[in-house]
Amino acid sequence: MSIESSPSASNGCLYLVATPIGNLADISQRAVDTLRAVDMIAAEDTRHSQHLLNHLGVATRSQAYHEHNEDRLTPQLISQLQQGQSIALISDAGTPLVSDPGYRLVEQAHAHGIRVVPLPGPCAAIAALAAAGLATDRFVFEGFPPAKQQARQNYLQTLKHESRTLVFYVSCHRILETLTDLRDIFGAARAVTLARELTKTFETIRKTTLAELCDWVEADSNQRKGEIVLVVAGAGETVDDAAAERMLEVLLAELPVKQAAGIAAKLTGGNKNDLYRAALKIKQAK
Repeated sequence: MSIESSPSASNGCLYLVATPIGNLADISQRAVDTLRAVDMIAAEDTRHSQHLLNHLGVATRSQAYHEHNEDRLTPQLISQLQQGQSIALISDAGTPLVSDPGYRLVEQAHAHGIRVVPLPGPCAAIAALAAAGLATDRFVFEGFPPAKQQARQNYLQTLKHESRTLVFYVSCHRILETLTDLRDIFGAARAVTLARELTKTFETIRKTTLAELCDWVEADSNQRKGEIVLVVAGAGETVDDAAAERMLEVLLAELPVKQAAGIAAKLTGGNKNDLYRAALKIKQAK
């Protein structure tokens, strides 16, 4: 394989190479050829990537490049590129820069007139979105929600009324807590798809509601292991407050507050907690 030349004869080229997210057979031949031909591979974790490189028969030297050293190493890599060397950037899995380091290097490559060539391939977010059974015409990738509960809840509140499909990466250590927050803030009836261990032996894809998914993940500890993507349906049309209030008044004539709010949430797509508070006000005013 011949490596493409950069616009400037004196500059090398930066290749962004997508690697498998699980199944090693998912790597493209172009990616393998490029990894073999470049002068150096900048890898998020050289120990992790070495297993893949050994499997592919790639002997190219590698350099660790991650969030803790990218500020220090970026100028060095840019200098190597300016001297005519070619570098391939890879992450631990999937497409580089998608919730992974590399932004500074790509930004500086453009700033210095160095050619940047993406080699498309596996991406957990896109694979999950495609398999989710939810709207794909408009979506937003949100990466990892905050780890701390209060920060996560505040963050999710800002997305409560987002109409586009939402894609999250979620740590297996926080999947149940994150689902609980999503259920309480977005509403129990909101559609969601859990995509776990994509392309691997124990791949799981389940589309349901946030309420049901919370119960299922809590009951099965296996669903709290591995790499997880959550694809959440966007918010529907904003609930008409006046219409919701009239519905609650009718329901409250026959039902307790909690049950009335729950039924109203299912019928309107509104947030159950908000409707519960509204129902309490109506009840107390009588």
